[in-house]
Amino acid sequence: MTRFVFIVAILVFVLCGFVARAGTQVNVTQKNNNPSRDGLYIDPAFTPGNAANLVRDLNFNGTIVGNVHAQPLYIEAGPNGPMIIAVTASNNIYALNASTGAVIWQRTDIGPSVTSGLPCGNVSPVGTLGTPVVDLASRSLFFDALVDGATKKHFIYALNVDTGATNAGWPVDVNATAMYNGILFSSLVQEDRGALALVNGIVYVPYSGYFGDCGSYHGWVVGVQINNPSTGVMAWATTAVKGGIWGHSGVASDGTNMFVITGNTSGTGGVWGGGEAIIRLQAGPFWSGQPTDYWAPTNWFSLDNGDTDLGGVSAMLIDVPGANPSQLVLAIGKDSNAYLLNRNNLGGITAPVAQLSVGFAIGQSSATYTTSQGTYFVFRAGSTLKAYKITPTSPPTIVFAWSVTQTGQGSPWVTTTDGTNNAIVWVVQGDQRLHGYNGDTGAVVYAGGGTNELMTGTRKWNTGIVARASIYVANDNRVYAFRIPGGGTPTPTATSTATPTATPMVTPTGTATATATATPMVTPTGTATATATATPMVTPTGTATATATATPMVTPTGTATATATPTSTVPPSPTPTPSVCFVIITNPTCGSVINSPPVDFSVGLSDPTDPSSIQPTDFMVNGTPADSFTNFNNISIVFHFNTSPAVPGLNVMHIPPGAFNCRIGGTPEVTCTFTYQPSTPTPTPTATATATASGSATPTPRPTPTPRHHTTPRPRPSPPPRP
Repeated sequence: MTRFVFIVAILVFVLCGFVARAGTQVNVTQKNNNPSRDGLYIDPAFTPGNAANLVRDLNFNGTIVGNVHAQPLYIEAGPNGPMIIAVTASNNIYALNASTGAVIWQRTDIGPSVTSGLPCGNVSPVGTLGTPVVDLASRSLFFDALVDGATKKHFIYALNVDTGATNAGWPVDVNATAMYNGILFSSLVQEDRGALALVNGIVYVPYSGYFGDCGSYHGWVVGVQINNPSTGVMAWATTAVKGGIWGHSGVASDGTNMFVITGNTSGTGGVWGGGEAIIRLQAGPFWSGQPTDYWAPTNWFSLDNGDTDLGGVSAMLIDVPGANPSQLVLAIGKDSNAYLLNRNNLGGITAPVAQLSVGFAIGQSSATYTTSQGTYFVFRAGSTLKAYKITPTSPPTIVFAWSVTQTGQGSPWVTTTDGTNNAIVWVVQGDQRLHGYNGDTGAVVYAGGGTNELMTGTRKWNTGIVARASIYVANDNRVYAFRIPGGGTPTPTATSTATPTATPMVTPTGTATATATATPMVTPTGTATATATATPMVTPTGTATATATATPMVTPTGTATATATPTSTVPPSPTPTPSVCFVIITNPTCGSVINSPPVDFSVGLSDPTDPSSIQPTDFMVNGTPADSFTNFNNISIVFHFNTSPAVPGLNVMHIPPGAFNCRIGGTPEVTCTFTYQPSTPTPTPTATATATASGSATPTPRPTPTPRHHTTPRPRPSPPPRP
């Protein structure tokens, strides 16, 4: 009898553990699944035996409209069950049922995508290209959309991921808000092909130029505080012209810092200006300018002159236990080299930790994984899928592992059953089929299946995702689903249960009321009433219609009722009109640390000001007024000092009340500080750079801010090819 009870107890324990694991949320909220951009998915269903029998789900509809350049996402715990999020270059945004592929909600009113009028490029239409990111706590979906109009503009949007309604305070007009060291963002020459990242409450959007390298574009990273989109906008840009962030994975992060890789710059005269580099950004984004926060190869100037981008593949963070250093960042460039750097101290312009010729790479993303046999990274070089190991040595080195012929241009991703075992590398090849390879040997695991496994509309650089024993691939006009036989279909999470990702507001008593875009309020007692009032769908042009979807609020006790109150159409305004004109950004940024004494100080306004009201005395540093100013479009003003007023240590910037007389009133007073911390001398240019610069280093003149482009800029003669 005792023996029987013991066996039953074991069975109950095992079954309870299985139920707990089965009920755990699965979410793919960003490009390559993790902030490190490792492309690693853990799913116990993906054993080699099961993977070999993978089949396409022919009952999964997945119909969407538009070309797809972005990875899909997978989100659970919503009122409609698990969803696939897909975005298209036509600015169409979709939430699909993860089991059936039916449309849950769609947004086709974001604004017209751009089909003409760009100075160069090989993508049309251009709308939403970069992979979005989802914040589970606020249930928000963030993406960048290029919207056509009299002025082509990038807008950063936030939608309620469960309803598709636009969150209050969004979208953010990047033209009107992004500025760095007097450089103004111009949507006409900037492309967002890289994925967005969300780190500690700030969404980061990377930008490059277009195919053909035309116009005075820069490599940009724009950051928006998700709880403060009206004023919480910061940016970083390459000082030199060009230097785009081309890689498909965009911004990588270690959870605190952001990493991007830039391409070639021009017109530097041999003085490095941010191109051909790995850049480490702090929150904001803020760049210190210290050698710890950037790396460029010693032949960067030669790479510049040859249009040989270092950023052929996005930055990827790799940990190699036993190596010294063990926390690394990988760059693979158009020069066919793979570079490993210590991501905690990049080192400036110097030799890398490790380097190996691995083959030409361009535009894509890579993946990394660790098995009992070592730590690998895998990527596409030309028409070959290649895997390399990083040795656990001091310093680490790069060694070849395996390769297979790949006729397509898709980027790889990886599954393991527990994080290290049964590693399978997946890729969509030129035969429009899904393929899987053993992560240690490259042996074929899944060969693409039969006729039913054939897809259409595949695009270069894209990746699939893995969730609940399924692989989802988003192609032009359709999302495809592949299932492990017997692995089951996604199981909806009950909406009456509070999810572990929610951030409830707790009050001792009272009645909580939540809108569809607000965080649900949870009370220990009482009755919760949910009133789902949809945020109007806002577009920069046209008229938007609001559709209300009621979502009951969750409380530990009590009852929940829902009342849907649709709102009427709204005027065609991309952002809400502020009630007062204010300074939305300064450069140097308030509270920042800078390493060189500036003579130019930038101010960005929330509304155009009367140009006749601007005076040099409107901006003072340490009590010294500016000597002159340059006004750009009455919304961005650069104040010039003949001699820098900055002193080592703390500096005070001051703008008197009413200094700028905007259409809706004068600005309030602004007083804030920045710290000037003198930096170490800039590394001496290499011999190659010196020779090209006629035997002497030519100092870089102070950059003159470039006005926003409202007409097509003249392209440079004979632009080199661009991916």
